[in-house]
Amino acid sequence: MTSDLTPTRELVDLLDLEPLDVDLFRGKQPESQRARVYGGQVAAQSLMAAVRTVPEEFSLHSLHSYFLRGGDYAVPIVYDVERPRDGRSFVTRRVVARQHGRPIYYQTLNFQRAEEGYDHQDVMPEVGAPETGFDLVEVMRKGGNAEADALGKEWGALDVRWLGNTRYGLPPDDGHVSQARMWVRLREGLPDDPAVHLAAFTYASDVSLLGSTLSVHGMNPSKIQMASLDHTLWFHRPFRADEWWLYDQWSPTAVGARGLAFGRIFTADGTLVATAAQEGLIRPRGDDFEGPGTQA
Repeated sequence: MTSDLTPTRELVDLLDLEPLDVDLFRGKQPESQRARVYGGQVAAQSLMAAVRTVPEEFSLHSLHSYFLRGGDYAVPIVYDVERPRDGRSFVTRRVVARQHGRPIYYQTLNFQRAEEGYDHQDVMPEVGAPETGFDLVEVMRKGGNAEADALGKEWGALDVRWLGNTRYGLPPDDGHVSQARMWVRLREGLPDDPAVHLAAFTYASDVSLLGSTLSVHGMNPSKIQMASLDHTLWFHRPFRADEWWLYDQWSPTAVGARGLAFGRIFTADGTLVATAAQEGLIRPRGDDFEGPGTQA
């Protein structure tokens, strides 16, 4: 990656895939101190590969994916797009991300031609403004997360203001046992290309979502083996990823070393623009496991 670019420009550059052949693309890699490629990067680059094969009159409405293997920062990722359906109302794409000759990630995306229909949405929860939140990386650092500095560098394009979770700052909610909320945006303005906003949001959507499965337990993430197993996004209404959006996260259950998390995404005016879901590995590391509800 070019070192004289700002973090946001670096992210936009990261999303600019190199065409290799028909429906075949290659993605760049950022400099990183982490052991495996950030899942949001692979998801965002896969989205960009798919979007570039779809007519402009179709808009992305859902994305479903599985993380198969940890990515390697040392080599580029190749994205192979398949075309299962090209219909009048809906278009479907399937992307296989590969490294070292093996698939590391699968993504299936569905696109729809714009049409009128019924319209309703949940009400946005009452929360403080972004200025009332705390920098997420600083919260992670103070919480003892050993990867905080590396993640802070990798997420440099993102402005994330943590509002609290079940154990710290959020009012009790009898309906959700494990929650977290934060405001998110890209630090700088993005190009007007809607695909870039979708991809930048997808990149950011992997930030902390799995962490909400630990909110009720108060565990130090450094003592937990965490890895995304799957990731799903539904896009409801257009929005810009470089303007504040609320990430309202909750985890309905954790069992068998897996945690399930959901997230509602609202713009600052209360519009519900997307929904996220993720299941991931949350395996206690050996002797550090102190049982449910304990704090390391």
